[in-house]
Amino acid sequence: MGKLAFIFPGQGAQYIGMGKDFYKEFPICRQTIEKAAEISKLDLEKICFEENEKISITEYTQIAMTAVEAAIFKALEEKGFYPDMTAGLSLGEYGALLVSGAMSLEDIFYTVRKRGIYMQEAVPTGGAMAAVLGMEAELIENICKETQGTVRVANYNCPGQIVITGEETAVAKASEKLKEAGAKRILPLQVSGPFHCEMLEGAGAKLSKVLEEISLGEIKIPYVSNVTAQIVREKEEIKELLVKQVSSPVRWQQCVETMIEKGADTFVEIGPGRTLSGFMRKINRNVTVMNIQTVEDFWKVTEKLEERRVSNVGE
Repeated sequence: MGKLAFIFPGQGAQYIGMGKDFYKEFPICRQTIEKAAEISKLDLEKICFEENEKISITEYTQIAMTAVEAAIFKALEEKGFYPDMTAGLSLGEYGALLVSGAMSLEDIFYTVRKRGIYMQEAVPTGGAMAAVLGMEAELIENICKETQGTVRVANYNCPGQIVITGEETAVAKASEKLKEAGAKRILPLQVSGPFHCEMLEGAGAKLSKVLEEISLGEIKIPYVSNVTAQIVREKEEIKELLVKQVSSPVRWQQCVETMIEKGADTFVEIGPGRTLSGFMRKINRNVTVMNIQTVEDFWKVTEKLEERRVSNVGE
């Protein structure tokens, strides 16, 4: 039997009410979200569960998403479920770091809270992002290079969906050129800044200072880095990769391909939404993909994971 991977979504998948049923159902989930609230000095119960605008503002979104993802993983951990490998898209990489054992829950919440603030502060006016549908990566890269101003690929999500980022005018110019070159659709994204480009390098530099304070543990479960799309085996690599990740392209498709190459055939998306499950269908239809964003999902998925565990023992 193949290997199991846990994967975590990034910013943009958040919604009001995310994680509320876990908070009510499992003491470990309540404790995890309360720990995040204590460290961030924010009312996360209010931000995650009640109507508010903060949930879509980067400095609050990031800690809220991470708290919910961590809470769901802690519920899985309590039942004895661990993957063979893990990865997360952009912000989701901190969920993967928790699974890997390399960073403590407290340090993850502290770092993510700072990361959200620094990325919010670094957001220059006049930044933009857009999803390009139905075009080869190489052609998109070339058109970005030819366009005046700052514009580049931010996310390699899956075949046929690539996100570009940069200065608003440069993204608009590149979008026009991409349409002329045959892109099926260009969808401007409702984001608060041009993430994953050099315009965010200042946030990365500040994050580096925060990471200097953090002590890392050994990597117990391999995780795949967004920056390299390779398995990270040495804890000494982690901090530099997390700093680079803020202003580097997210190679999500390549991360998934690396995990499949290493034997993963079952993926569990942990956290709000089903974004990664959607990407997975376009990357490789031959793998099993499950999703946990509600308690109902949790029981269904853990039942399947238990069956998988039993059949593994029998082999």
